[in-house]
Amino acid sequence: MSTQDNSPLSENTTESTQETAAPPAMPLSINLQYTKDLSFEVPQGAATFATLRSAPEVNVNIDVQANRLEQEQAVFEVALSIRAEATDPQAAEDGNSKRVVFIAELTYAAIVTLDNPPQELIEPILLVEVPRLLFPFARAIISDVTRDGGFPPIVLQPIDFVSLWQAKRAQNFPEPAGEA
Repeated sequence: MSTQDNSPLSENTTESTQETAAPPAMPLSINLQYTKDLSFEVPQGAATFATLRSAPEVNVNIDVQANRLEQEQAVFEVALSIRAEATDPQAAEDGNSKRVVFIAELTYAAIVTLDNPPQELIEPILLVEVPRLLFPFARAIISDVTRDGGFPPIVLQPIDFVSLWQAKRAQNFPEPAGEA
């Protein structure tokens, strides 16, 4: 008795398995993720809760930095920094300058190793792909810290890290005047 199955069903199953093979892996390993810096302050303390009459206006700034840690190896620290500053909109309506309600600052980082990526992909991997992986964790921390601080949680919307990277490149390498 033969153990080999030559039926068409068996052949199709094998071909199907080969066609659905996993896509090539990203040339990236995340070695470690961590909260590098976290700060939450309510500058006016309890007075804020006594005088705040409406939801604060929140301004969020995001930055991404990458630094090489090992010269001989492609090991980098990528840091996603988020700063949320909430102000009292009512204070501005009353003719006063906007009063700061709270400030939340987070730097969430990862140590990553790149596995021989093409040179032109190193910057986008570090400044786009790694922040995309870190963002859900950073968003949860910001949401938790604002909620635990006595305010409605800040739920950060998804970030377009490609646009952020392109804006940073344009700022660092402006095109010469007169060129298109």
